[in-house]
Amino acid sequence: MKKQKVVIAVTGASGSIYAKLLLDKLTTISNQLQDIGIVFSKNAEEIWEYELGTKSYKEYSFKIYTANDFYAPFASGSAQYETMIICPCSMGTLGRIANGISDDLITRAADVMLKERKKLILVPRELPYSLIHINNMKTITEAGGIICPATPSFYTKPLTIDDVVNTVVNRILDLAGFEIETKRWGEKD
Repeated sequence: MKKQKVVIAVTGASGSIYAKLLLDKLTTISNQLQDIGIVFSKNAEEIWEYELGTKSYKEYSFKIYTANDFYAPFASGSAQYETMIICPCSMGTLGRIANGISDDLITRAADVMLKERKKLILVPRELPYSLIHINNMKTITEAGGIICPATPSFYTKPLTIDDVVNTVVNRILDLAGFEIETKRWGEKD
């Protein structure tokens, strides 16, 4: 299997647990990664600390870039990153991407992924959706992005919050093309 170059963006939407468990899972499949870069939006760290009660986002071995670092390799298509996952993705970030506004590293990297026809996976955690949200998701989908709402499944019979969140995280990793162990629909226990 070819190792992937991946960008993970964490925005200021509620749902930091999705980002944490995604980063935890990526740590366990590091043999499938060539490079990984992480970028937090202006509010993402603050919301992580509020929701999770820790600053554990600083403990990962992956390189963290600031939101205004346009010298990050994934700010250009020539760096050949294959996948970008924005988790959680705020509706503000989603709207800026849908309208081609590249005002920070997250939106610039997303623009790069779309123009290079690479995988862009957005994980919105908002609800309910307004018509503006739905139209922005439609625009991104038509441009080649993947909208993967943080909507858990329950056929795995989750027992903990982590189990519930991991139903979404595992789906994100499937969409990104990683080989992971997870319960699949129709499989026997």
